[in-house]
Formats: sequence, structure tokens, C-alpha cells
Amino acid sequence: MHRCSVVIAVMIAATSAVAADTMQPLAGATAVTPRVSGYGELYLGGLRFVGDDYTTRAGGGAASLNIPFAQRWNLQGDLTYDRIWGHYSPLYDTRGAIHMYYRDADSFAAGLFATYTSFGIADDVTAYNYAVGPEAQLYLGNLTLYGQASVGQLTINSFHGDQWGVRAVARYFPRKNLRLDGEIAFKRTDYGMNEDVFGVAVQAMYRFDETPWSLFGRYEFERTKVETFAGDTRANKFVIGLRASFGSETLFDEDRNGATMDTYRPASVINTK
Repeated sequence: MHRCSVVIAVMIAATSAVAADTMQPLAGATAVTPRVSGYGELYLGGLRFVGDDYTTRAGGGAASLNIPFAQRWNLQGDLTYDRIWGHYSPLYDTRGAIHMYYRDADSFAAGLFATYTSFGIADDVTAYNYAVGPEAQLYLGNLTLYGQASVGQLTINSFHGDQWGVRAVARYFPRKNLRLDGEIAFKRTDYGMNEDVFGVAVQAMYRFDETPWSLFGRYEFERTKVETFAGDTRANKFVIGLRASFGSETLFDEDRNGATMDTYRPASVINTK
């Protein structure tokens, strides 16, 4: 686990150093001819609950496809898989999401999204949830600000809990192929008592020039609190990953013209504690 965090720290430091003298604005040539684009990615790392002596393994992947139509309208589909395993029994989720939105690559994007997630917990447990809501991005030169809100429902066997959540993301591009992210999210599930999940994350991604390949490192912290229980559950997750993109020339181009939307992926996979 310590090796994983060291790798992330080295990658962030190295890419930041390379970019230190190249902070020129990237906007001005963001709008391009609409085209189909997307990416696939895989990651591997570890997750550790605060107060626990064990680090469990974490891994997963994602695929995303964006299809522009009617000039500035876009339809994006996502498929993600996240899993934790090792010291504890395996826990995983498979999520599908769809986004329909209007985008002006020089100023903003806005639309609606919907997600459906199926959870693997145990042979005798059926768990899934869905969520829908608005989302928008604001483009400010090298900076992208992204906000989402959602309502939905979590189902475990015959039990249902109403959910709502909000999420905010900032993406900064020191260079066209260097992306730095900060993310904050909150979700509440009401099933007679409130379960609150608060998450923050930071990420650095670097794409090799004139190639489809990117490397990324990500750290996530997540706090889960059930109102009738004393204390809370806290988790730290570190991962490194590889992304392959198509239909985009750079990470900045992908953000402003390609598959730019995403959804919150809990560090501990499912929040039912």
C-alpha cells in the first residue's frame, strides 16, 4: 500500500514539474468538428479502513462512448466496474450511466443523466440502486467546473431507501495533456434513519503526446455515518491506472469535445454500513 502511494506522489510531482513553465491558456481552439469519441481504462490499488490493520485490494475499470448529434447535442454512455477483495469477502458493483447534454465547447455543457447500479454482496442478497438528475460544466480557460445533483433509490432484497446527493469537480489543465482533478461529493440514504456519505478525491492524469495512452493516480477519502450509531466508518483508497482514448487528440480536447461526463464511484463500492 505504501508503494502505491509513493508511486502516485512521484507521478504527480514529476508531471507538475514538467508543467511548471508551460502554464499558457489552452482555450481558443476548443471547438472542433463533432466526432464520436471515448475511452477505456483499468486501475489497481488498495483500500484501508481507518482503525483496521488490513489493506484490501481494489481494482476496476470503465468504458465511455460519446456520440454528438444535432450540432451541439451529445449522448454519452458509461459502463464501470469496481471491486474490493482480499482480507474481506469480495464486494463489487457494475454501473451503467447515460448522459444527454448540450455543449458549447468554448463556454459550457448542461444536461441530464441517469444511472443504474447492481451490487455483488452475497449469494442471498440482491442489491441495486438508480439515480437521475441534472449536471452542468462551466469552461473557464484551462479550468473546468463540474456540478451534479441526483435523486434515487437503494434496494436491498425487499428493503428500499430513498437517496439524494450532490457532487462538485474541478479539473485544471496546466498543459493540454496534463489534467489535475479535485472532487467532493455527499449522498444521503433515508431508510428510517439517515446514512450520510461524504467523499473527497484528488487525481493526476498524464497523456503521452500524440498517443492514445494516459497514466493516472488517484486518492479517495470516504466517511460514512449512520445517525443512530456512535462513530463512523472512514476509508482511504489509492489507485494507479491506464487509459486508452479514441477520437480525441489530447486530454484537454477530450474534456471539451469528447466523453467529458462521469458519475461518483464510492471508494468502498457500496454504502450500506
